[in-house]
Amino acid sequence: MNALELLDIISDKETSAVQFKREITHNDSMAAEIIAMANSLGGLILLGVVDKTGDIVGVDLNSKINERIANIATNNVKPPIYIQTEIVTIEKEVPSKILVVHVPHNPSQIYKDNNGAIWVKQGSDKRRITDDSEILRLYQRSGNLFADEMPVYNASVDDINENTFREYFKKLRDRTIEEEGLTYEKALQAKRVLLKGNISLGGLLFFGNQPQFFKTSFCIKAVSFFGNDLSGLDYRESIDIEGTIPEMFERGIKFFESNLQHTQQGQSFNSIGKLEISRIAIEELLQNALLHRDYFKNSPVRLMVFDNRIEIISPGKLPNSLTVEELKYSNPVPRNNLLIAYAKDSMLFRGYGTGISRAYAEQPNIELINDIEGEQFKVIIPRPEKK
Repeated sequence: MNALELLDIISDKETSAVQFKREITHNDSMAAEIIAMANSLGGLILLGVVDKTGDIVGVDLNSKINERIANIATNNVKPPIYIQTEIVTIEKEVPSKILVVHVPHNPSQIYKDNNGAIWVKQGSDKRRITDDSEILRLYQRSGNLFADEMPVYNASVDDINENTFREYFKKLRDRTIEEEGLTYEKALQAKRVLLKGNISLGGLLFFGNQPQFFKTSFCIKAVSFFGNDLSGLDYRESIDIEGTIPEMFERGIKFFESNLQHTQQGQSFNSIGKLEISRIAIEELLQNALLHRDYFKNSPVRLMVFDNRIEIISPGKLPNSLTVEELKYSNPVPRNNLLIAYAKDSMLFRGYGTGISRAYAEQPNIELINDIEGEQFKVIIPRPEKK
């Protein structure tokens, strides 16, 4: 980096990717800055630049500041972060030397300080994460933790519907559990319904007798409103849909079928007509909402029918910096691998990240909204104007 490039960066002030530090005042404080940046998207720490103001004062290289910052990144960060540093000279009446610290971002790693604290960037500042659900989502983002593999500690093998699981296993293997030479419990372990002695969340959600007895919020709340206002008090139908994911999917489709119009689109007079919004699109989008939602968020999937539109809202923003545009072109970032594996063998789900593409092909006027602040993903489909 040359002096002009550095001056340009400094002129833009501090951001989540650029931090100013006049000097190192305390090793733990500097470690927190490095950790916050590494746990976000990486960036630059400029030593010798005054915080907030951006005034250039330079550093004293005789103080071994380069060696000190390297030791902090090694000894005060768990696991160690391998930073790169360079000295850039700013020519003034008295030349000032800036130590530029390049902090890398490793999306598969979560960094902590020596006390076990996790720091992330909040704009140009940093903050410590203390909320358990946020910590879990951070580990999920790193690929080190999957919600559907989390144990449901108060559930047991008796809470799995044995007939449902046996039918799934036979369909998958074309042989019964016994023909495979397995006991029922060994088969549950083989399909990760039973993990380390505990029922997995994914196993419960697909094969449980009453999944919502243990996970109340993992349901669908469906409302058909009069008018177009979410705050409206009048509705045609309001139901809570519970059961396994395949059961909720079927009942969710029936909710749309009963609250949307069927129109004659070239069929014979005696035909019931086609759904006013593509059924294929609704199926793909509802499956996505149930399978790809964030199960670290204790919230239901919501289905809403208004006079002018339908909405499908699933908890959790898109994972790992995935954008809406990337999603449209079949760029999958799996969040719940276990659920996807079950769905491919027991639902209409085709996998391969092509569901959104198929939905668009059937219903081109779909609007996708990745609500980052609200941490939810919303699908809006306009209803045809009534003639």
